[in-house]
Amino acid sequence: MKKFFVGLQLMAWMIAACTGESQYIETPSAFPTHTLPAQTLPSSTVTQPPSQTPLPTPIPHPMSIPALREGKNPGSDIVIVKELTRGSNYRRYYAYYLSEGLKIYALLTMPDAPEPDKGWPAIVFPHGYIPPDVYRTTERYIAYVDELAKAGYVVFRIDYRGHDASEGEARGAYGNPGYMNDVLNALASLQRHPSVDPQRVGMWGHSMGGYLTLRAMVITDDIRAGVIWAGVVASYTEMLYNWRRSAFFTPSPSSRGIGWRTQWLEAYGPPETNPTFWNSVSATSYLADLSGPLQLHHGMEDEDVPVEFSIRLAEQARNAGQSVDLYIYEGDNHNISENFSTAMDRTIRFFDQYLK
Repeated sequence: MKKFFVGLQLMAWMIAACTGESQYIETPSAFPTHTLPAQTLPSSTVTQPPSQTPLPTPIPHPMSIPALREGKNPGSDIVIVKELTRGSNYRRYYAYYLSEGLKIYALLTMPDAPEPDKGWPAIVFPHGYIPPDVYRTTERYIAYVDELAKAGYVVFRIDYRGHDASEGEARGAYGNPGYMNDVLNALASLQRHPSVDPQRVGMWGHSMGGYLTLRAMVITDDIRAGVIWAGVVASYTEMLYNWRRSAFFTPSPSSRGIGWRTQWLEAYGPPETNPTFWNSVSATSYLADLSGPLQLHHGMEDEDVPVEFSIRLAEQARNAGQSVDLYIYEGDNHNISENFSTAMDRTIRFFDQYLK
């Protein structure tokens, strides 16, 4: 496997660009590319010589973007289990919805104010990786939800299958479509809520949740704007060769065993010999289809997800004609802890611009 390498020229540019707490980055067109083969969009047709019997149309892999677009994720009514302690200007509920027949629990916030005629703007909140066996619905991302809820949004911070009381098996996000389907069903469920304006729904994701947010935005047109903090937003080729988890990553029992890297390399070969497969499962192959503008945040000292993932995504999305804001925070970590208030203020202003 190739090791992740950051050229001295790139690092010098990034550090020089950062002043104060953070810097808005205009990604240069000369940003260096990795040495792997250039990506191409998956082809939907295969031309056979006239003398041969045409081969059967290959079945899309269940993790491919085309297959996920064909999936049915209607969501359900959101069922309130109990009301929790109120926030400063919003109400909090422990609730669940259905995803592929499974009860998926979530934290739901509702503004404590007169409801607009068309309903409230809303945000689906896919969280980052936390070992499913230690995850608790009411104990994670409290400050993040609080800031978004105080700003006047319905927030739906969902669990995934196999987390806390949610039904099903937690099999991870990168090699199995279960979590992605949970996110898409959460989106559909939130749009069905009588107090939500279905035309004004955004998505906020951190780390693994950023991976799910980006994929959701090229699968469905229903997400009006997306914000990603420290997202796993690279192509699968880059994830395969240029991403190594830090010592802080602790897999849960349900995520151990043969991973997607080994399985897919054995089944489909490496990207150099089978780019069609690897491109088909990568959201970055479909950036021309993004459902709305993106805002990206990343700490330069992130030890869990390379900052280059966000930098490259910004470049690729802009090359695809999309609107992307990128903020890099010098000296900050995976959670952007040192610049939390600044990053959250920018996040809320961004959502206000596109959802209100």
